[in-house]
Amino acid sequence: MRRALLVLALVAAGLFVPVTSSPAIAAPGAMTWSDEFNGAAGSAPDPSKWRYDIGGSGWGNNEQQYYTNSTRNAAMDGAGNLVITARRENPSNFQCHYGTCQYTSARLLTSGTFTQTYGRFEARMKLPFGQGIWPAFWMLGTPVNWPTSGEIDIMENIGREPNTVHGTVHGPGYSGAGGIGGGYSGPRFADAFHTFTIDWAPDSITWYVDGNQYFRITPASLNGNQWVFNHPFFLILNLAVGGYWPGYPDGSTTFPQTLTVDYVRAWAWNTGGGNPQPGGNTIVGLGNKCADVAGASSANGAAVQLYTCNGTAAQSWTNGANSSLRALGKCMDVTAAGTADGTPVQMYDCNGTGAQQWRVEAAGDIVNVASNKCLDARGASSADGTRLQIWTCNGTAAQKWRRA
Repeated sequence: MRRALLVLALVAAGLFVPVTSSPAIAAPGAMTWSDEFNGAAGSAPDPSKWRYDIGGSGWGNNEQQYYTNSTRNAAMDGAGNLVITARRENPSNFQCHYGTCQYTSARLLTSGTFTQTYGRFEARMKLPFGQGIWPAFWMLGTPVNWPTSGEIDIMENIGREPNTVHGTVHGPGYSGAGGIGGGYSGPRFADAFHTFTIDWAPDSITWYVDGNQYFRITPASLNGNQWVFNHPFFLILNLAVGGYWPGYPDGSTTFPQTLTVDYVRAWAWNTGGGNPQPGGNTIVGLGNKCADVAGASSANGAAVQLYTCNGTAAQSWTNGANSSLRALGKCMDVTAAGTADGTPVQMYDCNGTGAQQWRVEAAGDIVNVASNKCLDARGASSADGTRLQIWTCNGTAAQKWRRA
């Protein structure tokens, strides 16, 4: 299902980024999943963590390999690594979409064992190289209904470009060669291990190589197309042979080829450490705007809105008694103790009622206890003055918040 960007288009758009002193990678949340691949030499990947895709269908890209679940194609090396091996062989007379298969390899995935919405996802790997070789570390949305369910390519490399890796997203209206992404030009990635990372937040995805940021997208990057990165995704590691994008092995390509993986890790999205804490903290949401008391008013009924963060007292929130969120001496309150979608949020004298009780969840939702609905930016707008309201929790960026 994976598709690739047109390299010339990326160059023209200025999306290839050389090694530079890019912004430092930010701290993630708590680790939620990992595999350190510490099994005995020749042992299979942990079946509680990894499943296999098997077959030689071409996988939508005219790939030439047959994916197996054999330890000849995916096994531990006994030194703390998983090695995925592509071989020029066909020991079992496998049949591919083009006839008798010429190659075997492996494609491992966490579908059915691990999915997550938002967070950091990272692998440390040493890549193969050579014409027609195509390693990838990527994610698919679940349930899979490509491209509507979305795809995030954390790292792809085509072997004829040993110094370049790609990060891409695919979705409805921007799938296949129309995927949106960037490239990173650096060292020859087959010569040493390198770390490939994304930070995925409700309103952005950011790519890194060895901690250097090289590409970032937001909903505005999609040219009006739908942002579909707001539901669980699973992880995939694979080593393909041939395909429309990388081309096909030739006389210069040697076998076997290996993708060596030191670890794969996932962390929760960094919401800033959970609940806003005493001492004056901003609550940052859609468009990196802050929850703000309109007009810095301490009057009952003052609107709570999104506004450009400015460090004023109107944006300084503390935890109070009864799970309240407080600013300017008043409590964040659901107007008239309403429970309907679209009920606005205001400031009011603190009274301990359910309309003023809020639960901050690990995924970044701020949930009103009485209504069990989420704090939401009306109309999914990040414009200054956008009113905050309660709405049925739906996992969208309009309902995701972090402390800063």
